[in-house]
Amino acid sequence: MEQRISNLEKKSEKSARSVQFESLKSRMDSAIKTREEKEQNLRNRIAEIRAIINKLTDEIQIIRGKLEETEYFMKQKIKPFEKTDQKREEQITKMEEILTSQRNRIRGIEQYLNIESDLYDAKSKRDSREKPKRKEKKKLSENEMYALAKQAFDQGDFEAAREGFLEIIKKYPRSGWVDNAQFWIGDTYYREKWYEKAILEYQKVIENYPKGNKVPASLLKQGFAFFNIGDKANARLILKELIKKYPQSNEAKIAIKKLKEFK
Repeated sequence: MEQRISNLEKKSEKSARSVQFESLKSRMDSAIKTREEKEQNLRNRIAEIRAIINKLTDEIQIIRGKLEETEYFMKQKIKPFEKTDQKREEQITKMEEILTSQRNRIRGIEQYLNIESDLYDAKSKRDSREKPKRKEKKKLSENEMYALAKQAFDQGDFEAAREGFLEIIKKYPRSGWVDNAQFWIGDTYYREKWYEKAILEYQKVIENYPKGNKVPASLLKQGFAFFNIGDKANARLILKELIKKYPQSNEAKIAIKKLKEFK
């Protein structure tokens, strides 16, 4: 009888967790869709600003051409042209200020979107037309890849760290580092305060590597992430699960202290 009750409790708990994570995934999909729409709007705005810059550049070239035509007369000190040249120089200066402002604005947006600028560097334009010779990359071992990814994480380069850890999981799925790599992927999002995404990545550790040494840490950070988004009910549930399953772990001790904050 006790065994049946225990099994029913486990099924109920598993079902509740499943519903909670389905709800969270739905919220995540909505957030990602909104984010993609915003990024698309920004890209459209970049295209508009680029068109403005091209127009301003053409106007500046026309004005400079007219200035060159007047140089001969300036050398002969023909006064009527002096004021005209001065006004044109002032006009060019103002246009260059506008152009610089627009360029800086585009650079900021492009950095946010992680897209490369091809407007300002003539040399990079020429280089992009040439086919670069491919250099053979040294094949790294799983230990070397993990060390590089962890180094990037420690230095705060979370995007590079994620790429490195994902590459380990893809190339070495049977490696002893894969559960650690998946945990650190979750931690990159946690450090970036994208807690919903972190929760889902920690869940992959719990589900895909249940015998790995990062399960207690994943449960702990998952609980903290729920707490940080204001979902104390799920935070309490997960921290209690951690204490129950891994009572002797350091993570359980931390969870006990954290639960006291709920009261």
